[in-house]
Amino acid sequence: MTLKPSAGDGSELKWTKSSHSSNDGPDCVEVATTPGTIHVRDSKRIRGARLTFAPGAWASFVAHTTGR
Repeated sequence: MTLKPSAGDGSELKWTKSSHSSNDGPDCVEVATTPGTIHVRDSKRIRGARLTFAPGAWASFVAHTTGR
């Protein structure tokens, strides 16, 4: 995982809001994928920093958080 500042608003990526995010609360996470990287950002701060994961690391994270 890396933390890096966004080089823009991320509009070049197709962002998907997490199903675990609330519509009106503080938990708003969006994910975008590219062939070699999974991008994660706070949907309230689209110009803020993003986390990036390698596909294998992301798969391990999701498996751990969902119990799969």
